[in-house]
Amino acid sequence: METLRAVVVFVHLLGFAVLFGAWAAQAFGGKRQFTQLMNVGLAIAGVAGLALAAPWGIDWTPGMSFYIKITVKLVVLIIIGGLIGMGMAKQKRGEAVPAGAFWAVGVLALLNAALGFFWH
Repeated sequence: METLRAVVVFVHLLGFAVLFGAWAAQAFGGKRQFTQLMNVGLAIAGVAGLALAAPWGIDWTPGMSFYIKITVKLVVLIIIGGLIGMGMAKQKRGEAVPAGAFWAVGVLALLNAALGFFWH
């Protein structure tokens, strides 16, 4: 069971890597647009993150801190999804993505990774 959990953690990290990598490629490539690859990374990270919230046969009972962490990370994920969705809608209409929304996605993706890593 622990091996399966480790695989899901790895997939979760891959989702973050795809999201942040696609964002960084756009940010430092000069286009500053949202791409479908960012949505894919977001979906992978989200689904794997929700799978990680399952008990996984762990002997300890998760405390309130565990549920607060999962809730905060899910809210950040939803905000990222909303920003990407709004930005992609603007792109379809031929408008530019707001700079604040674009940079917020990168910052929030890093924040979500930091929350997962540092919050125990």
